[in-house]
Amino acid sequence: QPENLQKNWLREFYQVVHAHKPHFMALHCQEFGGKNYEASMSHVDKFVKELLSSDAMKDYNRARVYLDENYKSQEHFTALGSFYFLHESLKNIYQFDFKAKKYKKVTGKEIYSDTLESTPMLEKEKFPQDYFPECKWSRKGFIRTRWCITDCAFDLVNIHLFHDASNLIAWETSPSVYSGIRHKALGYVLDRIIDQRFEKVSYFVFGDFNFRLDAKAVVETLCAKATMQTIRAADTNEVVKLIFRESDNDRKVMLQLEKKLFDYFNQDVFRDNNGTALLEFDRELSVFKDRLYELDISFPPSYPYSEDSSQGKQYMNTRCPAWCDRILMSHSAKELILKSENDEKIVIYDHIGPNVCMGDHKPVFLSFRIAAGAGKPIANVHKCCVVQ
Repeated sequence: QPENLQKNWLREFYQVVHAHKPHFMALHCQEFGGKNYEASMSHVDKFVKELLSSDAMKDYNRARVYLDENYKSQEHFTALGSFYFLHESLKNIYQFDFKAKKYKKVTGKEIYSDTLESTPMLEKEKFPQDYFPECKWSRKGFIRTRWCITDCAFDLVNIHLFHDASNLIAWETSPSVYSGIRHKALGYVLDRIIDQRFEKVSYFVFGDFNFRLDAKAVVETLCAKATMQTIRAADTNEVVKLIFRESDNDRKVMLQLEKKLFDYFNQDVFRDNNGTALLEFDRELSVFKDRLYELDISFPPSYPYSEDSSQGKQYMNTRCPAWCDRILMSHSAKELILKSENDEKIVIYDHIGPNVCMGDHKPVFLSFRIAAGAGKPIANVHKCCVVQ
């Protein structure tokens, strides 16, 4: 139901824009065009036109839109979309040209699609196929842009990491093989954005990291008093299903686990108190604690929600709910946003559309203020003033 879903999605998005009134806004999207992108790309064009021309966005007189729509290029296609909106009150804002190695003043509204490889205002890369050989054609990768506002330079990285292909494989080991694949890809991106080619600046990395709860630990906790039944395929003897039943209570089924089934009898555990009790099993980021910072999570797992438009709070029973969608930052970026905070609560990390169907992922947002000149110790200020 793309038309219906887009209407709901944009209404919720505009409410957040109206509530926070940002001067600079970055919107990072993944899987543009969805799974059937050849048939669905027309919906993308409608979405972009609506965003750029809507009454809710009329005060944003400059915009940059980067859409990787070149699905015929197996070598490069990432299906990533990065939108940047600049409020009319924002005076001096510059974007970095990676080829010319200089900042350029941002004017007007521009859309780039198809061949982003030739656009010098960004860096885009798809992860090598051998990172996730199980997947015949992955679209995972990243897009990086660099900005300078009020003498403060920073990178914004739109990222999409690898998913869990099988619940059964994820359950076998702790940590799972898939979390290892994600660590490798995220490490690659972090190394890339702080390499020697350009000046180092603060950075924000946000998108669908596909981080999952430690499957073995979470199942053992959820089914601590259950007995497990293993069902195998008759021809190959391969495990195809695990059934966890309560030891008493008429052997009630608590959890059924298959390659693409995670059917737990009580979804409230993922929703009550925003699923906080399960945060201890969210461990994938701990590997990067020296390199990345995240504000405290106070929203429920962002994936996988039902795509039925009448079920805004219901999870699908395909995967264990997890905080896949995140906004992470370098430690220098953390200093930048927390240093600007005063008595009122300025920094907000939350999700959008808690009661409305937003698709299988709930969008996550971070709102903060940067005080004028806050970035002076971090960025070489004079470089932001080179305008072409």
